[in-house]
Amino acid sequence: MRIIAGSARGTPLLAPKGMDTRPTQDKVKESLFNIIGPKVQGAAVLDLFAGTGNLGLESWSRGAGLIQFVDNNRNSLKLVRSNIAKCRAEADCKVLKYDAEAAVDLLYRQNQRFDLIFVDPPYNKGWVQKVLRKLERSPLLTEDGWLIVEHSQHDDIAGSVPAGYGVFRSQHYGETVLTFIRHGETVEEQR
Repeated sequence: MRIIAGSARGTPLLAPKGMDTRPTQDKVKESLFNIIGPKVQGAAVLDLFAGTGNLGLESWSRGAGLIQFVDNNRNSLKLVRSNIAKCRAEADCKVLKYDAEAAVDLLYRQNQRFDLIFVDPPYNKGWVQKVLRKLERSPLLTEDGWLIVEHSQHDDIAGSVPAGYGVFRSQHYGETVLTFIRHGETVEEQR
């Protein structure tokens, strides 16, 4: 696992031992960043279920402004902090040890808003649906922001998309699906 492009290109990231954390594969990450393209420049980014910090640090390397990492696992946060240090990104990164749903509420109360929100929870455990419902009650996305959800093809998220938002693109990579959500889109427009 490494940073693919940008100022920290080629920097190897520490990966977890065991299966509690499932880092985004390089080919999926490369496709994701090809889709979001220049949207990452100067963006405020929220990396929920940060794991290793892989997606947030790739964003930082490609020019994002502020990266907020959230995870509730002590070992994951240790990896995130180590990987931030490897990239020398400490000045632009914040790390929050919190449950994802509680973090959404906290960040909303603090009036924080994000241009890109990555939601990459453990597969098939209902976390995607819970967090999407929480983001409907505590909207953290800027008006033209994007919510990018990485989930299993078996995770049905259609009924959990926040009101006023819609899926505008889905990409499948074997078991993994990237679903892109933004304001004003409707599910019918996802062709």
